[in-house]
Amino acid sequence: MRLKALVLSGGKGTRLRPITHTSAKQLVPIANKPILFYGLEAIARCGIREVGIVVGETQAEIRAAVSDGKKWGIQVTYIPQSAPLGLAHAVKISEPFLKRDDFVMYLGDNLLRDGIESFVGEFKKKKPNALILLTKVAHPEQFGVAELSNGIVKRLEEKPKKPKSDMALVGVYMFDSNIFKAVKAIQPSGRGELEITDAIQYLIDKKFKVMPHTVSGWWKDTGRLEDLLEANGLVLMSAKSRNDGAVDAESDLEGTVIIEKGAKVSKSRIRGPAIIGERAEISNSYVGPNTSIYHDTRLKNCGIEHSIVLENSVIENVELIEGSLIGQNAVVRQSPAKPSAYRIMIGDSSRVEIP
Repeated sequence: MRLKALVLSGGKGTRLRPITHTSAKQLVPIANKPILFYGLEAIARCGIREVGIVVGETQAEIRAAVSDGKKWGIQVTYIPQSAPLGLAHAVKISEPFLKRDDFVMYLGDNLLRDGIESFVGEFKKKKPNALILLTKVAHPEQFGVAELSNGIVKRLEEKPKKPKSDMALVGVYMFDSNIFKAVKAIQPSGRGELEITDAIQYLIDKKFKVMPHTVSGWWKDTGRLEDLLEANGLVLMSAKSRNDGAVDAESDLEGTVIIEKGAKVSKSRIRGPAIIGERAEISNSYVGPNTSIYHDTRLKNCGIEHSIVLENSVIENVELIEGSLIGQNAVVRQSPAKPSAYRIMIGDSSRVEIP
């Protein structure tokens, strides 16, 4: 039996607005690579070739970015979801693609440092009906939580007020075809969605074998600005320095710095880990740690650190920006009177004049 993948990329990304008013949250770049691409790479490394991508309002962008999947050696089938009606609903509408095959379900805005090869390997070896990826968290009340007994999942609870465990569900699951019985049997939750936790609980109640697998390395759900910026820093820290652009003699590169093709750096200090995108121009500026500057961006007489700047944006004469996400085609300029630092999250095609 073939192993397939189901990637969910239909969410609205409300926690990252206004960026996601005009772009898909799964395509926001981490270290100058769209988040979704990390998941597709992880799936391809497992030898999975048939991948279904559930898409919603932003499907045109997802299709344009991923195309047929050949760049990863996979074959992509797009599965439109009329509305974000829950993860279990996404599974339900994907049955014609998945058929009777086992599959890994991967939320497109998740990032796992070590990929999913050990997770997939355990599923193949132990052959449970479901295998769920878990990690210890400091605030389990904010997540779906699993209660375990002797290596078996006994109960799942969505955002419990008094959690019985600190093991939270990560957005990666493996199922055999019995999951379709579950998604057809459950009812919508109070928020009107078919919850995957309810579907898995159905399997548990019907005595199907549901097993846990603990994450090795770090995991990030990049749905919030803080987690997005932290994930960006974590990925950059594991990168290797590279200079495919032009850096003049008056500039300093410190630590791990990636200068991509066509980028120009003059009279500037780049303190890594950091990445400067293709055709970006950095002049008389400071780019600090954990910062990604995307393609065709221009920085002049400014400082920025712990931030992500999307393509075609301009930042000029701003002393220091930190902890910020700046959208595509944005312009940030400073007028004479200024504080020492700004924290900004602005959408695509925005313009900001800072007093």
